Amino acid sequence: MNWGAFGANLAVAAGVALAVMLVTFAVARAKGVHRVVDTAWGLAFAAVALASYGMSAGEGDGTRRLLVTVLTAVWGLRLAAHIARRGRGHGEDPRYARMLSKAPGNRDLYALRMVYLLQGALVWLVSLPVQAAQYIPGPPGWEAAAGTALWVVGMFFEGVGDWQLTRFKEDPANRGRIMDRGLWRLTRHPNYFGDFLVWWGLYALSCGHWSSAVAVVSPLVMSFLLVRGSGKPMLERHMADRPGYAEYMARTSGFLPLPPRAH
Repeated sequence: MNWGAFGANLAVAAGVALAVMLVTFAVARAKGVHRVVDTAWGLAFAAVALASYGMSAGEGDGTRRLLVTVLTAVWGLRLAAHIARRGRGHGEDPRYARMLSKAPGNRDLYALRMVYLLQGALVWLVSLPVQAAQYIPGPPGWEAAAGTALWVVGMFFEGVGDWQLTRFKEDPANRGRIMDRGLWRLTRHPNYFGDFLVWWGLYALSCGHWSSAVAVVSPLVMSFLLVRGSGKPMLERHMADRPGYAEYMARTSGFLPLPPRAH
């Protein structure tokens, strides 16, 4: 593994993530809403993957490089498109409105520090396996096959879960009801569970070299964010007062897909 080239890639990836977030910040100020940063999350990962693929020309294994780049870009672009469609025509996200209402001093500068720069740093950290996989010598083996399989299952849960919820919300007859059909019958968060599998799958693609011991921080951080951080807990606090949600929580697995519990 060419550590000098990989080090340069780390620096370029940090610059790419920062550039995406700064452009998004400018767009958010022009629009007057900071929810657009959620769309930039997936775009930033796709940009880092593509930049790393370009930086690693002549390094690593061509098949692994192309595979990890395509899988990351497909995941990031799908997520960005979904979030952009979901937020079209809506005002500020309540999460950002609450946070910025308590901002000390200038709200935009506070958002820049606490949302955009923080998310840019997380993109760089979480994308470590995507960057490292570009420089691993030798052809991909069983670990790449296992990682691709995890990615496929994860994309199924994430994509289908998002599609099912969108269709549910679009039906006026479901207004005020809790989504408990399809994948949402097996887990309260099929999209987060899918995200979890996607990033462990991408990590597996970087496991052809001992450097993957360092890159394991990526799926661990993503798992923490989804299960204990800004994912599952924050959404469930937001949903807690909805009629029927307590009953839904009582019968439905909180994360791993499982048959509903009797109640």
